[in-house]
Amino acid sequence: MTPTAQPPDDPHHARRWLILGVLGLAQLMVVLDATIVNIALPTAQQDLAFSDGDRQWIVTAYALAFGSLLLLGGRIADVFGRKRVFLIGLIGFAAASALGGLAGSFEVLVVARALQGVFGALLSPAALSLLTTTFTRPDERGKAFGVFGAIAGAGGAIGLLLGGVLTEYLSWRWCLYVNVGFVVLAAAGAALFLHHDTITTRPKLDWPGILTASAGLFALVYGFSNAETYAWSDPMSWALLAAGVVLLTLFGWLQTRVAHPLLPLRVVLDRNRGGSYLALFVSGAGMFGVFLFLTYYAQATLHYSPVKTGLAFLPMVGALMISATLSSSMLIPRIGPKPLVATGMAVSAAGMAWLTWLDLDSTYAAHVMPPLLVLGVGFGLIMATAMSVGTLGIQPADAGVASATVNTSQQIGGSIGTALLNTLAASAAADYLATRQPTPDVIAQSMLQSYHTAFWWSAAFFAVGAVVCGLLIPAGVPEQDPDAAPALVH
Repeated sequence: MTPTAQPPDDPHHARRWLILGVLGLAQLMVVLDATIVNIALPTAQQDLAFSDGDRQWIVTAYALAFGSLLLLGGRIADVFGRKRVFLIGLIGFAAASALGGLAGSFEVLVVARALQGVFGALLSPAALSLLTTTFTRPDERGKAFGVFGAIAGAGGAIGLLLGGVLTEYLSWRWCLYVNVGFVVLAAAGAALFLHHDTITTRPKLDWPGILTASAGLFALVYGFSNAETYAWSDPMSWALLAAGVVLLTLFGWLQTRVAHPLLPLRVVLDRNRGGSYLALFVSGAGMFGVFLFLTYYAQATLHYSPVKTGLAFLPMVGALMISATLSSSMLIPRIGPKPLVATGMAVSAAGMAWLTWLDLDSTYAAHVMPPLLVLGVGFGLIMATAMSVGTLGIQPADAGVASATVNTSQQIGGSIGTALLNTLAASAAADYLATRQPTPDVIAQSMLQSYHTAFWWSAAFFAVGAVVCGLLIPAGVPEQDPDAAPALVH
């Protein structure tokens, strides 16, 4: 089996859209798992009798393992074969999910969530790199990445809806069991349709890079999670964040000194790809302003059930999917990524600012849905474009690690955004209550003040992102080397 471009009459070429379905299903499972468990947490906490202080670990255990191991997972896919790593990731994710669903104690649930993160770190970059090597024709690549980007952007909202339905009508445990169903379908499709890539030369793994990158990303994610739970002034927060910066700086230096770097600098120094990674980082940070705080607003202020809260996000999902598909399939080939990413950031900033008009008497149709539609358009422009361009023109040997960098950018952005926005929102609520009597109306208004603060800061993230990405990403349509990341055939 050699890396060559697939001719149209190759029987494997006919499978490419089926392969997209398999990869999209796997990506949906990984993305929605970041939010589906959030809806189930209160019920799981009551069932397993763990404290409010321990509750964060159900979320943090997944984020720590996933975020810190993504780069390693991407390089493992490059070295040992993408189909093999994809299948291992799928099966491991299903086993970890089943363990979590069966958990009889808090400790077992935390271990299961950490294992989900480990196998997700294998699965997610392998899926994106398989997409990169399967779709090489520019017109088809745009459509494929439009679909994939839409799934990545909408997965969080779909997770909220699915988590609400499963928790309300079945059990919180089904928020974990449901992954087994996803895996059965995806693994069957992968076994039937995916190509085995024969590794002719297997470079040595960059162990110094692996250790410094994984430890540095772990310290960053843990540091921001600690700051979110305790305080920015907590010594543990500062020590972890400082250690993360030092380790990642050392990692960057090491990548210029080793023969087979974990993350070759050629991957990130390309302005199109570098700008795409930055765009995903910013969107990861800013999107939590919608998923997290609008969920609080819907349930605490509008008194929506978990299912109704999830349904409220569907118009945004629809707008995102249309925007993502159009931007990748029609707009990138004509105008390039620069105006799309910058416009997406500006539109998202406007949508976030619009959400600050929400008050205690707002209605869904008049006040919530319109800014959600605007945000869906903005997110679609950013996500699909950045995911496509972030892996464009990459050499086949680097497809896995480039795909991992896409996922890492979004994951680290989300971790940082969650911690920052939670801290800023909590401070705003405390400041509002400091000079007022805590009556029910005042408490409700303080919560609203905290949501407004989060939305304003999210708008600021996107506004800065529009300027920086607009300056960093070069104008024009990127040229793609037809031999850069060809599909793999027998």
